[in-house]
Amino acid sequence: MKGPVLAVDGDSLAHRAYHALPKSIRRATDKGPANMIVGFTNMLVRLWELVEPRSVLVGFDSLDTPTYRHEALPVYQSGRVFDDELLEQLDMLPDLVDALGCAHAKAPGYEADDFLGAVVAQEDRKKRRNVVVATSDRDLFQLASARTTILQPTKGVTELSWVGPGEVRERYGVEPKQVPDFIALRGDPSDKIPGARGVGPKTAADVLREYGTLEKALAAGRFSAQAEDLRLYRRIATVDASAPLPPLTDHTPTWAEASSLVERWGLRQLGGRLLERAGTAA
Repeated sequence: MKGPVLAVDGDSLAHRAYHALPKSIRRATDKGPANMIVGFTNMLVRLWELVEPRSVLVGFDSLDTPTYRHEALPVYQSGRVFDDELLEQLDMLPDLVDALGCAHAKAPGYEADDFLGAVVAQEDRKKRRNVVVATSDRDLFQLASARTTILQPTKGVTELSWVGPGEVRERYGVEPKQVPDFIALRGDPSDKIPGARGVGPKTAADVLREYGTLEKALAAGRFSAQAEDLRLYRRIATVDASAPLPPLTDHTPTWAEASSLVERWGLRQLGGRLLERAGTAA
């Protein structure tokens, strides 16, 4: 196999699936929720067919353990409330990923973003394989490069957009490596990162075009009253590429095993589609 590594933001795709598909989709065994499971599985199948990767890593957040980001900035991601049915299905997804023969990463203190950043850093060090990062989180535009492309869902779980360095420049007016500095200056309402007072996306991009980095802007006397806060925001917005990874060996999906798992969950139609996919692959 000569394809890239596919690094998937499991939580990002799972949340999209949960909100895109009707909650009336239930498991036959216990009548539990299944819309996220079905949508997430369909997305993984589509990603495999589209990217034809040599290996797949799916990263997950550890929602029950705060990260250094939450400890350093207590308002970080505060106010988020998830449905019980969303959390129930989210806990089932690592087993599904394993049944598909893919690798998954989840560890206390790390976010899914960190595992994806670790995959990119690992492959960059080896200079061996390109990486496709599947996520709807635009913070991960910082990973775009000549070797790494972002594959971004843009509508539900069906439409996808390819994002490389050129698209990052077009959307934000900065280079991918400047994205954490850009977020620190502009802020991020979804994560409750305040940003610099009175600074929006245009001003943030202008500052980085003039100085190159947040640190150089601070050295020049810009935002002096907020310097330490902005350094913290940049650190929070930067992926932690030291996140622990399982081995990324070349593999093909075990569609039949995944089919057996979802059928045990009471999802016969989904199981049938996966079994059909196994026959096509064979």
